[in-house]
Amino acid sequence: MAYGETRSSFSSTETAHPLFIRVAHWVNAFALFIMILSGWRIYDASPFYPFEFPREFTLGGWLAGALSLHFAAMWLLVGNAILYLVYGLLSGHFWRDIRPPGPRSFWRDFNLSLQGRLQHVAGRYNAVQRLIYIGVSFMLLVAVLSGLAMWKPVQLQELTALLGGFETARRVHFFAMVGLVLFIVVHVTIAARTPGLVKSMITGRAPPEADEAGR
Repeated sequence: MAYGETRSSFSSTETAHPLFIRVAHWVNAFALFIMILSGWRIYDASPFYPFEFPREFTLGGWLAGALSLHFAAMWLLVGNAILYLVYGLLSGHFWRDIRPPGPRSFWRDFNLSLQGRLQHVAGRYNAVQRLIYIGVSFMLLVAVLSGLAMWKPVQLQELTALLGGFETARRVHFFAMVGLVLFIVVHVTIAARTPGLVKSMITGRAPPEADEAGR
């Protein structure tokens, strides 16, 4: 049985993504865009690897401006995450849609993805997606905590010490960013190559392809 047959189909007029999920998604996208590009500018001010990010791909103009943008976007991301957490718990979204997959369903969908046969349908989360989203949530948490440890290394000295000190926290923060960028590249690529996915995240409506996939 194909993956698309494991869940009931959407009609073309049914809501694939509730309004709150769509708004939270685009707020996250905006906040991450600002955080990553301003973060690159902050990194360039004191790089710890022998490279710098091209200035035209950074935001903030100078260190103080980049820091202001970075923290503003961070608080937007954190506020959005708190609202999403409350929504997910109260609505059952977490358990219904993003609960951790079992080993059997994960390996089934992982093998399908390797064969290029794993379907991506608006409003449905296969086992690979669910595990990735859980991992991305963890990376976001690590990015925020390591950022706070660098921002307030004295006031939050226990957190800074837990992360191995200020310099180690910088590297933890950097690699959390790398993981998030890799996720964004894959996520955008899949969305662009799958008809109707981007539109459904704007309108909330499942594309006609969802009907075909669910049969």
